[in-house]
Amino acid sequence: MTRLGESVARASSLLSADLSADATVAELLKETGERRYLDLTDLPAKEQAELIASRTVEVLPGVDRLAERIEERRAAGRGLHIKLGIDPTATDVHLGHAVPLIILSRFQRLGHDVTLIIGDFTAKIGDPSGRTAERPPLTDEDIAANLASYRDQVRPFFDFEKVSFRQNSEWLAPYTFPELLGLLAQVPVSQLLQREDFRNRLASGSGLTMTELLYPVAQGLDSVALECDVELGGADQLLNLQMGRKLMELRGQRPQLVVTMPLIEGTDGTGAKMSKSKGNYVGLSAPADDVFGKIMSVPDRLMEPYLKAWTEWTDEEIAVVLARVADKSLHPMDLKKILAGEVVTALYGLEAAMAARAGFVAQFSKKSFADVGTLPVVDVAEHGAETVAAVLTKVLEFTPSASAARRLAKQNALRLVVEAPEGQQTLTLAESEVIRPLDEVLAERLAGLSGAAYLKAGRKLAQLEGR
Repeated sequence: MTRLGESVARASSLLSADLSADATVAELLKETGERRYLDLTDLPAKEQAELIASRTVEVLPGVDRLAERIEERRAAGRGLHIKLGIDPTATDVHLGHAVPLIILSRFQRLGHDVTLIIGDFTAKIGDPSGRTAERPPLTDEDIAANLASYRDQVRPFFDFEKVSFRQNSEWLAPYTFPELLGLLAQVPVSQLLQREDFRNRLASGSGLTMTELLYPVAQGLDSVALECDVELGGADQLLNLQMGRKLMELRGQRPQLVVTMPLIEGTDGTGAKMSKSKGNYVGLSAPADDVFGKIMSVPDRLMEPYLKAWTEWTDEEIAVVLARVADKSLHPMDLKKILAGEVVTALYGLEAAMAARAGFVAQFSKKSFADVGTLPVVDVAEHGAETVAAVLTKVLEFTPSASAARRLAKQNALRLVVEAPEGQQTLTLAESEVIRPLDEVLAERLAGLSGAAYLKAGRKLAQLEGR
């Protein structure tokens, strides 16, 4: 049995046990957390390829070809040469950025060699993938600062000591204009313009610069310079990655295989990609309690893709717990606590994860909110004339915008809670109520009810006074 098989066997009994019990969860998190450092070199080539493919959108030209190349390199006494390009365009890193690094970590532990391309040259162009407008160029100082921040924040998911770092200015800066013209003469314009984001921008009249048009060529030249076996990238990078294959062929090289990663949906459940600008992200530098709580606020349907993206669980293990949720032998909240625990364990360790779990339970699972401690307070006499959205955004700062408040209501995550001696009563607010004055909503929804009243937005809670 392989080392991974032994770990799965140890975890199997835990997955069928009481997953609401702290002791069981701690043991499970310890077992699955240790897999992030597990040596996987004993896996056969076919199983290696399948393990990678199970967490990807696409492997081109196929999973079998990946297995063949692994076997070929193994016979030659070496691993695959894997490449990932990073354009250090921002200092804020979130869990969405960690996804390709987690796959790269698996490649490392499978015995393969990883090179990270620091796009110091291409960052000055700006990758146009998924953009609706031109990305502003960066200075050398911007790039250095962003890279340092990136490495510090992603380090829990990836061993940077076991990789090669290259800057693509090494081979792109000396590239001459005659060389570039000779290369471009062999690249059809149709291949560059088939990108949907390019077509949309041209159709909308927002413009497209020549530097952006040539970005895929510049990225493809990275592959030519390294003669790599595999290149990773997000699903929105597919055409850039395929350009690498094209240019390698033109140079008489064996084309790289392409592995595309899923784009992680944000925590608000709207379907938008995780990003800071939308406020639907989990920051890697956020405190453990905040990371735990933010994951607990996500819609239940995101548990499966998040488990696949951020944990070392196998497909079979994920299927087991989802089946338990379906047959109601496992509450979705308990599974979500395990998922949150997995992420906090990776970032801060098991002890911090269990402390964050206990803190969440203490704050949000007590029978009475009066036991929670100090809460933000909304004086209804003072703010009652403002809309519910305004109270959430301006008074409490629970949501970044009125549209975010409406999304919470649409997800049934905006509630009024009344506590009386006989117990709690919870009322879910409709999306239409978000734009109405708070005092009107309270008068209608809390008519005839007595007791302490609270406004709950996702996992955030505030007390309502003076109603």
